[in-house]
Amino acid sequence: MASETHDRSFIPLGIAVLTVSDTRSLADDRSGDTLSQRLTEAGHRLADRAIVTDDVPAIRAKVEAWTRDPGIDVVITTGGTGFTGRDVTPEAVEPLFEKRMDGFSAVFHRISYDKIGTSTLQSRATAGVARSTFIFALPGSPGACRDAWDGILAQQLDYRHKPCNFVEILPRLDEHLRRGASA
Repeated sequence: MASETHDRSFIPLGIAVLTVSDTRSLADDRSGDTLSQRLTEAGHRLADRAIVTDDVPAIRAKVEAWTRDPGIDVVITTGGTGFTGRDVTPEAVEPLFEKRMDGFSAVFHRISYDKIGTSTLQSRATAGVARSTFIFALPGSPGACRDAWDGILAQQLDYRHKPCNFVEILPRLDEHLRRGASA
């Protein structure tokens, strides 16, 4: 069973939060607030926060810029993962992925199912890695953000979590790039 151990020190990460919405501002962005509060309470650093409209080029440009920033280890988006015509976050971020994290969606839906039942099918939550940066695309509700953070990200973004976590593999995410450069 997974556990937290105190034989390792906590390693704070730089995490950027992007809200995807045509209607939200920082003053009323409850999902962005939820994520920002939880990650800082956990000891991480809010590296940046922004809101962009439901527009593939705008979302992709912001996420891609953050993956180029050495101070950002993780990007979390909230919003735009549904099925309406304006929901385009997966289409914006998935082409950036060098590696997909299919297990994230599976675990997120398992947690979500316990709370909202079959309505979890209406989310296209997704995750992957681009330029040695973890990217998580979450639904736009504060509840979904809480579920993803509390049920998955809080543990996986904590170096003390065992048997394994994302923090311990961060230094190795670009091995394929380094291997190609030396070949």
